[in-house]
Amino acid sequence: MAEPSSSLPPSKEELIQFIKRLGTYLALKMSNLQNLDPRSVGAIAGLAVAIIFTYRLMRSPSPPPRRQPKRQAPTTSSTAISTQSNITLMPSGVYSSSEDLRAQNAVDEFFQPVKPTLGQIVRQKLNEGRKVTCRLLGVILEESSPEELQKQATVKSSVLDVLLEITKFCDLYLMERVIDDESEKNVLLALENAGIFTSGGLLKDKVLFCSTENGRTSFVRQLEPDWHIDTNPEIVSQLARFIKYQLHVSPVKAEWTAGKVLSSPSLEHFFGCV
Repeated sequence: MAEPSSSLPPSKEELIQFIKRLGTYLALKMSNLQNLDPRSVGAIAGLAVAIIFTYRLMRSPSPPPRRQPKRQAPTTSSTAISTQSNITLMPSGVYSSSEDLRAQNAVDEFFQPVKPTLGQIVRQKLNEGRKVTCRLLGVILEESSPEELQKQATVKSSVLDVLLEITKFCDLYLMERVIDDESEKNVLLALENAGIFTSGGLLKDKVLFCSTENGRTSFVRQLEPDWHIDTNPEIVSQLARFIKYQLHVSPVKAEWTAGKVLSSPSLEHFFGCV
């Protein structure tokens, strides 16, 4: 027995395939919605409406058959012919249902939500901010104190993908208080081994070191970023008047009243990567 789809009218078969191809194209465009101008968004919306309208027309029921006048009881031969005719006509209803199902599936596939990429999430979370400053200890590095950096520095594997996306989209500056030159070398080596200077494109000149916590505050104020990320609540509080957005990384959520300060257990958690 032939597949139902092979008996579909060519025009409707082509329409279903067109809806699928157009749906795939529009889904791709919708995933890049933030990069489209208003006219493009309007065009996409218009095409979506056209798909629904076309689909409804395609599914519109045919007009009911005209009522036939009553006839006398059929003979045995005419009954056999009528039964054979009904058997012949039954598959068309099956094909019609299959056609409607395929058309419905094509429309459903188009309207399925498109999962945003990590890059899109980063841009959305940062509110399109283009300059970001971030401390290293406790955010990018596993270590949490300057004393630990004298021995080694380790980049968190869980934060690497987010950090690379931020470097692609933003002008990123990393900064930390260190005790000696050896600590600086350990930090730079860890960042280099993690691919931050190659895959991410971060310049070594944008990794800043200071000897005091106030030095980090001065760096941030001079750079005037859109976002600053820190673990020290005192620094976050001091910068609240000057920086548009801040992210306080802490396992304990703090309530901030001054400025637009958000809290998160980690940088990767803030971007939904855990």
